[in-house]
Amino acid sequence: MASIFITGIGTAIGKTVVSAIITEALEADYWKPIQAGFEDGTDALQVGSLISNTKTIIHPEVYKLQMPASPHIAAREEGVSINLGKIVRHSSLITHNSSLVIEGAGGILVPLNDNEFVIDLIEQLGAKVILVSRNYLGSINHSLLTAAICKQRNIDVIGWIFNDQYLDYEEEIVRWTGYPKIASIPLAEKIDKAFVLQQAGLVREGLLKCL
Repeated sequence: MASIFITGIGTAIGKTVVSAIITEALEADYWKPIQAGFEDGTDALQVGSLISNTKTIIHPEVYKLQMPASPHIAAREEGVSINLGKIVRHSSLITHNSSLVIEGAGGILVPLNDNEFVIDLIEQLGAKVILVSRNYLGSINHSLLTAAICKQRNIDVIGWIFNDQYLDYEEEIVRWTGYPKIASIPLAEKIDKAFVLQQAGLVREGLLKCL
């Protein structure tokens, strides 16, 4: 099964929780090649703490940057140059049981170095994409802009996963973009293994239809 790249309409929109849910639903492996900021723990550690199945392997980052900033800024400050070829070469060495969930950094146009962005990494990895949209004031615009650049670059988007609760316009985003809705993740007071396992069960059927 092809690699699935989780990206979204911005930063702090729920990619890591969605990544955990998709990883659990497929009993897939998980990989975040670029981590920027880890004072409160890495996304890989968070996903690992939320997974219940015994098949998932959490693969280590290629770049692990301390500064919580855009990767190109964090890398510059720490004397590192992010090389997409290195990430792609590393991906070819990863062996996994079924599918591989790859979590991006921030949104799809987050810069990774002076010339390349998350969308360039997606293209080089040849991954299918799930777009994550968190419902908030302004998210329609951000969602449509994200979809527009994906269409412009012929990215293989398999669908949307929405999360949070703010008004009711998910189906309009689906209609305007032409990308199907895979699932809606409800707002939860506590994100734990039980929540992720429950949502994985609800997401699995719709996800498999889109793959």
